[in-house]
Amino acid sequence: MQEAVRRVETALSVLAREIKIVTLTEDVPTAAAAAALVGCPVGAVANSLVFTGEQGPVLIVSSGANRVDLRKAAAELGVPKLKRADPEVVLAATGQPVGGVAPIGHPAPLPTLIDASLAGYPELWAGGGARHTLFATTFTELVQLTGGTPADVRQQ
Repeated sequence: MQEAVRRVETALSVLAREIKIVTLTEDVPTAAAAAALVGCPVGAVANSLVFTGEQGPVLIVSSGANRVDLRKAAAELGVPKLKRADPEVVLAATGQPVGGVAPIGHPAPLPTLIDASLAGYPELWAGGGARHTLFATTFTELVQLTGGTPADVRQQ
């Protein structure tokens, strides 16, 4: 999976500032675990989640404090329905394994929604392309890097 991390590093290089991918020493199976290791609020963890709709895979970058409302997200994307992608679809669409999916560095761009509540955090932590990898960024940079659309996709 080192190739996936290299693709994320390349995607990060378009920013005006240098961002380093951090490799963690412990397993981080949840946003809460990742937040504890990097010392940020769980809401500042930007989870990259892949779903499928009638036009194929889509990416939703969600705050670790929120669950995605699939009806809201489907309406934002103009599709009737979304469902969680299985690990094989995630790997094929992103080139990255479940548990390490980054919001960038995919073989081809994915339609992307970004949880608007992430804008409330000065620093976000997102997956780096492989399990145990993360990088710090800002909401503005995340939108720029992904070409995504900020949206209210939080489940109430």
